[in-house]
Amino acid sequence: MLQIKGLAKRFRDRIVLDHLQLSVASGEYVAVVGESGSGKSTLLNLIAGLDRPDAGIVAIDGVDISRLPDDARTLTRRSKLGFVFQAFHVLPHLSVLQNVMLPLVLLGEAPAAREERARELLAAVGLAGREGSMPRELSGGELQRVAVARALVHRPALVLADEPTGNLDPDTAAVVLDLLASEIRDRHAAGVLVTHSEAAAARADRVLRLEHGRLVAR
Repeated sequence: MLQIKGLAKRFRDRIVLDHLQLSVASGEYVAVVGESGSGKSTLLNLIAGLDRPDAGIVAIDGVDISRLPDDARTLTRRSKLGFVFQAFHVLPHLSVLQNVMLPLVLLGEAPAAREERARELLAAVGLAGREGSMPRELSGGELQRVAVARALVHRPALVLADEPTGNLDPDTAAVVLDLLASEIRDRHAAGVLVTHSEAAAARADRVLRLEHGRLVAR
């Protein structure tokens, strides 16, 4: 599902990713750990097509997203990717339910079906009953759970998660991590998690360390 070959990225004189290689199969869940500033978030942004590499390919389901024009990259992200951002990116003017339904709205899902699916995901992350709340009424941990539900609601082929449990207490983090893992494995998606949390990484099928711009097995 995800094939990365020779991926390179530098910022000014600093090499962040140095001809990195990674392959993730459908149904496989991979964790990437590393020091702050090692390039973990840069890697996810390149996989998602939010940034372009200096060299190499990022192929999602056989298509090199890094070479697509902007409109095609946007459509690929919308249909195939679910991204849990470290900074939430929850839209403040939409309710919790509307935020979670948004990917399905953009994909043209029927109103009844998208609402049912969004409510299902909100219940799974422990936010049943908060559908009508506005983001300003939620804690940081609750916003993170909204972001996780939104990332999974359209059943993406590739799930990317950037420190998805950083704002959660241990019990809630365990629920969210179980949901991520089950959605990836049960739906035969591919998953890439970047994290500082050993507990989060331990739930993955493989744990890789990003060092000096390359991934090494732990």
